[in-house]
Amino acid sequence: MEFAVSVRDLVKRFGNIEALKGISFNVEKEEIFGLVGPNGAGKTTTLRILATLLLPTSGKAYVFGRDVVSESSEVRRYISYLPEEAGCYRNLTGIEFLRIVAKLYFSNKADVEEAVELGIKISGLGERLYDKIKTYSKGMKRRLQVARALMVRPKLAILDEPTSGLDVLHAMTIRKTIAEFSKRYGTTIIMSSHIMSEVERICSRVAVMNKGKIIEMDYIDELKQKYGVTDLEELFVRVLKSDSASIG
Repeated sequence: MEFAVSVRDLVKRFGNIEALKGISFNVEKEEIFGLVGPNGAGKTTTLRILATLLLPTSGKAYVFGRDVVSESSEVRRYISYLPEEAGCYRNLTGIEFLRIVAKLYFSNKADVEEAVELGIKISGLGERLYDKIKTYSKGMKRRLQVARALMVRPKLAILDEPTSGLDVLHAMTIRKTIAEFSKRYGTTIIMSSHIMSEVERICSRVAVMNKGKIIEMDYIDELKQKYGVTDLEELFVRVLKSDSASIG
């Protein structure tokens, strides 16, 4: 069986700091998979390696059977990556930004227009798309970036804190968009988030990371039953306490 994402014994060192300590996991095709953990757990490092932006120190990672190191150019054809802090071109309008991104992915005019229309819908920015991005709030910029990541219909969307900077209403809209998008287009999604309720609502499985390791991983309902908790936030705290106790 070919997985959308397959990670084996992945290690990443930055000098003397070991950010990833041999993690392994698989993500099935069309699955929405969540990475959760405290700051410094290794979530972003993992996502950047999958996005071919960082080289692992050792271990292997594959996206749809392609090695992220030796076949990085092929991997990039399959993915779209949304970093936690994504920049925008201040002097472009939102619609100009979406159109440029679409043209980078597609050569056919009809495909470009279809992607732009999808981006308009996902962003929910309406007429503000015709204003320069430098006039946007942080939340508006984030909605534009989420639209940019999804509108090209990647096989794998890698989303690092997709609702960062959004208010409750727009965060809820984006969560719904991600779930519906994956279902409609068959897009596999791997995402990180500090908002446990967000992960619980849209992810089927989750990996809990701490200090460069995966300390628990399974379907969310199975994990809640295992630890005797009612929600992912309580589960998260329980798992981290258990890990700290075992280290101590």
